[in-house]
Amino acid sequence: MNFIERRKWNRLYIGILFCLLILVSLFAITQGSVKIPIGDVFRVFVHQLRMPSDISAIKASHIFIIENIRLPRIVMASIVGGVLSIVGASFQAIFKNPMADPFVMGVSSGAAFGATMGIAFGLTTNLLGFGTISTLAFLGALGTVFIVYSLARVGTRISTTSILLAGIVMNSLLTSIISLVMILNQDDIARIVTWTMGSFNAASWEQVAKILLPSFVGFILLMLKSRDLNAIVMGEEDAKNMGVNVELTKKLILIYASFLVAFSVAVSGIIGFVGLIIPHLVRIVFGADHRTLLPVSFLGGAIFLTISDTLARSLVSNMEIPVGIITAVFGGPFFLYLLNKNKKNMV
Repeated sequence: MNFIERRKWNRLYIGILFCLLILVSLFAITQGSVKIPIGDVFRVFVHQLRMPSDISAIKASHIFIIENIRLPRIVMASIVGGVLSIVGASFQAIFKNPMADPFVMGVSSGAAFGATMGIAFGLTTNLLGFGTISTLAFLGALGTVFIVYSLARVGTRISTTSILLAGIVMNSLLTSIISLVMILNQDDIARIVTWTMGSFNAASWEQVAKILLPSFVGFILLMLKSRDLNAIVMGEEDAKNMGVNVELTKKLILIYASFLVAFSVAVSGIIGFVGLIIPHLVRIVFGADHRTLLPVSFLGGAIFLTISDTLARSLVSNMEIPVGIITAVFGGPFFLYLLNKNKKNMV
């Protein structure tokens, strides 16, 4: 198969995945404590698109649930899942490690630290219209990234090994502080634990509007670096010979990706494994060309997290399971598989 034919097939696959995302989203709307017929969901969805559709026979409560509870939640899950996946794919390229994930720079622990401080001490602040906990999580994530970046920088160069080590140290340090705060504020333990496991139960159209533009801009910026990522994967020396400014590319990707992940964890909490398993699976099926890998990873992550969130709010009738638990159930065994595969390759 030549290059042109491959690009045509890849566009077809992207279209198929997008249609699959729509179908999964429509089905997800029907699930939950209140079951809604798929026909009602479809008619409301068509009505939302300003197309002719009679919704007069649908219960008002069902319309409210679809339009104001489940639909924004599913859109939010799709955006966050897509963002975590493309960041994971980008990090796996620049770190040359299939086990790199979006939280490798300590973003998760930084966000958890900020949210824990807000929950435990009732701090009030606001940034870009986000609530207190989301704002502090965002600031904590970016603050941690800045510290890790500063520790890993050697002159004008960025050491990927140093980033990994600094990220591990910051994760351990902040996790210890979070544990101490939880011990001293036992009344808030349940709320802190729930946030750190991830959830979309507070999703709204207002939150969707706030995260949509940064996510779109970040996606475009990463796509613009897809050719450079292809070159870096081949080797940094080869990339330099091809005219790629490797150090600048790594810095820009770290900056773009860190902001994307910070916005995501600010609205959803910490959701692990999405950015680890989806890019790897997509790479196996579609190849390592990041011009295709990034958009397909976005759609794959959106589908995976939408399904996971649907399971989280549907498996138990009288309560909601944090979505991070669901993704860990899928991602944990896959991580062990990757670890075992890499071990065999090193022998």
